[in-house]
Amino acid sequence: MQWPSLSVILSEIFLAYIVYSIYTLSLLFVSPACEDGKPCLESYLSERPQLDLYMYSSIRRNPASRDVDLVYSGQNFAYDQTQTIPVTLTVPGDTRRNGTLFLHILLTPPSVKRSRTFVDLQKDIFTSYTAIKMTQYVVPEAEAFKLLGDKSHGHGTKKVTSQIIVRPVSHVKSRVTFTIMTDNVMLPIYGMPAELVNHIKIIGKRTFLPIVTCDFLQTRHRDLKRITPQNYTTNVAVEYSPVSLGKLRLVLHVQATMENLRNLGFSDKDIDEVKGIFADTNVYLLGGTFFIAAVHLLFDFLAIKNDVSFWRKKSNLIGLSKWTVIWRAFSQTVIFLYLCDEGSSLLVLIPTGISTVIELWKLKKMSRVDVISSGSILPRIRFKTDCIDAAEVKTREFDAESMRYLSYLLYPLVIIGAIYSLLYQPHKSWYSWSINSLVNGVYAFGFLFMLPQLFVNYKLKSVAHLPWRAFMYKAFNTFIDDVFAFIITMPTAHRIACFRDDAVFLIYLYQRWLYPVDKSRVDTDTITEEAVNFGNNTNKKTN
Repeated sequence: MQWPSLSVILSEIFLAYIVYSIYTLSLLFVSPACEDGKPCLESYLSERPQLDLYMYSSIRRNPASRDVDLVYSGQNFAYDQTQTIPVTLTVPGDTRRNGTLFLHILLTPPSVKRSRTFVDLQKDIFTSYTAIKMTQYVVPEAEAFKLLGDKSHGHGTKKVTSQIIVRPVSHVKSRVTFTIMTDNVMLPIYGMPAELVNHIKIIGKRTFLPIVTCDFLQTRHRDLKRITPQNYTTNVAVEYSPVSLGKLRLVLHVQATMENLRNLGFSDKDIDEVKGIFADTNVYLLGGTFFIAAVHLLFDFLAIKNDVSFWRKKSNLIGLSKWTVIWRAFSQTVIFLYLCDEGSSLLVLIPTGISTVIELWKLKKMSRVDVISSGSILPRIRFKTDCIDAAEVKTREFDAESMRYLSYLLYPLVIIGAIYSLLYQPHKSWYSWSINSLVNGVYAFGFLFMLPQLFVNYKLKSVAHLPWRAFMYKAFNTFIDDVFAFIITMPTAHRIACFRDDAVFLIYLYQRWLYPVDKSRVDTDTITEEAVNFGNNTNKKTN
């Protein structure tokens, strides 16, 4: 009996852990049982009472009555319906000078006393209350402008570039969402979910008030507006949505997790990308997203493992296109720099950075370079050229021939695209233009640079020299990337490139069908040293 490999065992353990995590997540949507004879809390909303809604703004989280502004009051608030309430907030001088601003939301039963102050409402035992921080410190994004424009705009360009702000400044949220848990549920006193303890306010002995919270998942980075000294007021869309107990518990869990990520050094923008996965998703889609993400991560690991193993043991470069390897190393480096310039999420940057390092290592092996430390400050580099056989020379000839044909189309298009971008598109700096021009060439013509390897395969009438195991893991991940292209925020060009790779893999699969591997030969993944027959392949399919 053959034992499974370590990779298979670890993969199965990892998938089992992911399935268990999804199951644990689904338990959040199961209401805790209230057993007979045990004390339980009943929702105040079970009798559908009338409630009034008040909103105040202030520069402090715990203000006095004289320090708040009433921005909205509404009687008989329809807490069972989703709605949007537009409000106008006054921006005090302290807030304009990089200060803070808070929105206070109070939900209370109607009262015969008409003129109740903010403190009176807070002290009412029947009042549900939450405070939302309306400001957030963010480093402003650099303004884009045309590097070559008219003279008047050129003077403006100098002014913009000389006033680049690198310190965080106060931004106000143009859209916030608050929720009320409207499920008619009974909560056990001694089995209360831990995340709800700080949000439960009990009146009498067995009743808890409506749970009013801010849904931080709905406020995204794009909803922030910079506060300038000229902003005396700001318009805010206050959105309300009734929420189930399960969704409330999920939001509170995610909020605690995001705080932990922030403490670990993740930026607000990275956290914003994760928030986008959880916002506006039901539990089934969320579980599916987690599972797909886990499979993607697993395939990434297996692809890297097999790719590194293939290249580490490869002693000859027969059938492998040198220009394709050079292109992949160059393109991965450019894409990584472009994603850094665009401030993309670490969810995209980290895998791209790892791929860049691997492609550069493969380029070093393809070039047969030895780095020799000779005792001096700078190491010595030596190129090995004495181990190239006739089969590899033939491969290089095919590779050079394909590159010559490709250059007739590629170079003019890249130059024209760079000039067009310089004249007609705004950029943040000359470095940004350089990276954007290079990455546009990478994304637009990346398919063309896959052609040298396809051409070599065609000339050799063989695909046995390719690392197919790693290749198939990458192929699976390419189709998974099509799904995540619409979930994780990334530049549009990077999103389009995900679909471009689909066509490349389909062509490779067609070549594998057209030139089947001879079963009598040792599989390439076991690293054969057998030369490739350059004559007619008897296994080639005919029409």
